[in-house]
Amino acid sequence: MSAEAITDSMVVPDFQMRVEDRRLYLTVLGPWTLATIKSLDARLAKDLNIEDYQDVSYDFESLTDLDTAGAYILARAIRCTPEECYPFHLTGNSQGQKILMREAADASMGRAPTEARQWFDVLVRMGEASERFLKETIDNLAFLGVFFMVMIRQMLTPHKIRWKSVVAHIEDVGLNAAPIIMTLSFFIGAVIAYMGANMLAANNLQFMMPELVGFAVLREFAVVVMAVILAGRSDSAFTAQIGAMKMRQEIDAMQVIGMDRYEALVIPRALACIISAPILTFLAMISGILGGVIVTWIAVEGISPRFFMERFSEMVTLQHFWVGMAKAPVFGLIIAVIGCRQGLAVTGSVESLGKRTTQSVVQALFAVIFVDALFAVFFYQIGV
Repeated sequence: MSAEAITDSMVVPDFQMRVEDRRLYLTVLGPWTLATIKSLDARLAKDLNIEDYQDVSYDFESLTDLDTAGAYILARAIRCTPEECYPFHLTGNSQGQKILMREAADASMGRAPTEARQWFDVLVRMGEASERFLKETIDNLAFLGVFFMVMIRQMLTPHKIRWKSVVAHIEDVGLNAAPIIMTLSFFIGAVIAYMGANMLAANNLQFMMPELVGFAVLREFAVVVMAVILAGRSDSAFTAQIGAMKMRQEIDAMQVIGMDRYEALVIPRALACIISAPILTFLAMISGILGGVIVTWIAVEGISPRFFMERFSEMVTLQHFWVGMAKAPVFGLIIAVIGCRQGLAVTGSVESLGKRTTQSVVQALFAVIFVDALFAVFFYQIGV
């Protein structure tokens, strides 16, 4: 048996209560289960009878375990009149304990199970989702602000940056991801060429195939493919790695010995993504154009690879290349920051780790597409 399990088993269940302004504040300590609360039932009932209050506020910060029996006994503290039952509040509890207490409270009050209200519940879920979205946005912006402060401090003292960690992450983020990114970009370029061949052939404009492939791959598809793979592959890995460290309390140990978690965990990963993203984007551009060249050579009569490259170099200017490359480090930074932020937000459960990993990938993809749209508007306004 682990030390934590032994410690938990030695905790004696107990409670503390006080009344202020006709509200009962009930602090619950230790495990409240069928095996441990036998001696507390009568004492709790006696203490509740002599108190004058209406509302109840439960504090579960020090509660280590709760089952149906314990929840039912605690629910006896809720006061009811023939007309109504007074409200109760929960603090410091998990989602499972909240549901258990709500069901026990309904049973002790004699309430019938609530019926699902389809349209109302949909609106409630939409409101809760909007609230979560706003909270996540604020938390991400706050994390980004702290990150930039630490990043500037590290840039002013580059000898303190953990360069070995940066290089190791560059190998994982960049080198190991290059084959799959190049493969997907090759097929994206091939698909663009196939679609363009049919569309342009209807108007006898097959000679414009190099411009179509060049504009699409250089400006958008290469960098977007890179960002999608980076978000699905590296972003989730960052969240899982840091989240596992958080669950094993390794990050708490780092802070105890004086290590900054941003300097040790976030900055190396962010630098690796910022450095790797342009390189991966460049490789994706080459691979995508190669896919377009091969498909155009096969599918479009009269356009050889030599003609394709000559017209490509003549009509596709260098600014389109730089448009795609300018997005790459920004996307890499966004992906790294979101992945690390979600990893540091993991709590002690495996459920939290899985939930945060999923949120990390979804938020990264959403942020990349949103910022890409902002880039498109910006470049359109400046005429690039």
